[in-house]
Amino acid sequence: MLGQIAQPLAYAEQLLQQFTRLSRLAGAERLPVALAEAAAQLSGCRLAQLYLLDSTHTRLTLTAEWLDGQLAEHETSLSSDYDGEQLLQYCLCQNRHLSLASLDPSLHETSFLPAAEKPWRSLLCLPLQDEQARVAGLLLVASSSTRDLDGFAASLASLGAFALAQHQLLQRLRAPKAAAPEAVSPALPSDYGLIGSSPAMRAVYQLLGKVLHNPVSVLLTGETGTGKELVARAIHDCGFRRSQAFIVQNCASLPESLLESELFGYRKGAFTGAERDRKGLFDAADGGTLFLDEIGDMPLALQAKLLRVLQEGEVRPLGSTATHRVDVRIVAATHRDLRSLVEQGRFREDLFYRLSHFPIELPPLRDRAEDILQLARHFADTASTFLQRDTCRWADTTLTHLAAYAFPGNVRELKGLVERAVLLCEGGELLPEHFALRRDSRPDDGCMNLRERMEQVERNLLLDCLRKNRGNQSQAARELGLPRRTLLYRMDRLSISPADV
Repeated sequence: MLGQIAQPLAYAEQLLQQFTRLSRLAGAERLPVALAEAAAQLSGCRLAQLYLLDSTHTRLTLTAEWLDGQLAEHETSLSSDYDGEQLLQYCLCQNRHLSLASLDPSLHETSFLPAAEKPWRSLLCLPLQDEQARVAGLLLVASSSTRDLDGFAASLASLGAFALAQHQLLQRLRAPKAAAPEAVSPALPSDYGLIGSSPAMRAVYQLLGKVLHNPVSVLLTGETGTGKELVARAIHDCGFRRSQAFIVQNCASLPESLLESELFGYRKGAFTGAERDRKGLFDAADGGTLFLDEIGDMPLALQAKLLRVLQEGEVRPLGSTATHRVDVRIVAATHRDLRSLVEQGRFREDLFYRLSHFPIELPPLRDRAEDILQLARHFADTASTFLQRDTCRWADTTLTHLAAYAFPGNVRELKGLVERAVLLCEGGELLPEHFALRRDSRPDDGCMNLRERMEQVERNLLLDCLRKNRGNQSQAARELGLPRRTLLYRMDRLSISPADV
C-alpha cells in the first residue's frame, strides 16, 4: 500500500522539479531542448521530440530532439510539411492527443521518427497550445517497448504548455534588442500566396493567421473584384483541411430549387427527373471547405437550412426524412451589406450573426495603391508566360498612368486590363495606349468654376453609389435618399450612362 502511494508522489516530485528547472532557464533557445529532455525523463522513453509551428501555421519544424540521453544533432533544421505525416496532422487538426501502445510501422506512417536498431513500439503525441488556446506545436515521446503512455498525457501537456509560454515570453523580451539595429519596417507576415504588401493587406494577413487553425466560419466582405475567392482558397490551402476538397458555389447563379438540390443533394424520386440518389456539395466537401460566394443572394428558405448545417452539422437531402452529419468548414462571401439586408428582412438575423463570427473585409484596390504596380507586373508576367512570349517591359509613363487610376472594378479589372495590354503589345514595351482606362470626361480642374466643381463632386458621388449597387438605380436612389425619377434626371444632366457604371 505504501509503495502504491509513494510511486505517484515520487512522480509528482519529479514533475515539480522539472517545472522549477524550466522556470529558471534564462535563454529562450535552451527551453526547447530542456523540454524534450524533461519529457523523456518523466516518461522513461528513449525519444522525445518537440515540433513548433511557424507564424503562418503551415510549416512544422522539429525544434528539439532528445534521443538516448543526449541531444540529437542535425546538420540542418528538420522541417516537415505536416500534410504528409498522418499522425502529426491528426493531433494538430483535431487538437487531441494520440497514444499508440502498439505502434505498427506497416499501418502507421512513422518517417518522422529517427532510425533506430530497435523499432519504435509505442508513441504519445500531444498538441501544445499557446496563450490564445491555439495549437502552436507538438510534444512527442516514443519507446522501443510496448507501453501504454496515455497516463503521461496530462502532466506532459501541462509541462509543455508552461515551457511554451516561457519560450514565447523570453522571445518577446529579446525582440526589441534584436530589432534595434535595423530601423527598417518590421518583417511582413506571410502573404499566404496572395500579392500585396500595403498596410491594408498586412491587416488581412494578420486576420488570416488567426483563423487558419480555428474551425469557425469566415465571412469575407468587400467590393466585387477584390479577390474574395482567392482569400477563401488561401484559408483552405494554408489551413488544416488543405488535404481535403475545396468546393465553390455561387449562390446567385442558380434558382432556389436547383441551388437547394445542388447544396443538399436528393434521393431518388424526390422530384420529377430524380432517377437516382445524388450527393450534394456539403457531402462533396465533407472534411474540407465549402465556399459560398454571394451569400447575400441566397433565398430565405435556404438560409434556414444553411443555419441548421452551421449549428448542428447535419444535412437532410431532398426527399429524405433522415439527416446525416457532415464536417464542413463554411467560408461565405458577399459584396452586399448584410446588416442592411437584415434590417430589410431579406437576410436572416440569426444566420448573419452565425456567419459574421469572424468577418474579414477585403480592401478595394484604391485603398491599397502601393500594390497596384506589384499586381500589374505579376499579371503581365503570367500572361506573357501563358502566351509563350518574352516578358514585357514597362514604360514609366504607363506605371504613372496605372497608379493614377481608381480601378472601380478592383483587382479583377486590373487583371483584365493588363492581359489585354499584353495581347496588344507588339514592341515588347507596355505603353499607356495599350490600356483602355475609363476616364470621366470633365474639364481641367484648374479651369473649373464653382458650379462645375460642384457638378464634378455630385457626378463622382452618383457614380460611386451606382457602382457599389452594381448599376441598380432603384437601390442607389434609396441609398442616396432620392426618388428614382430624380436620380435619373441627375444622371441625364451629368451625362452618366450605363457604360460609365
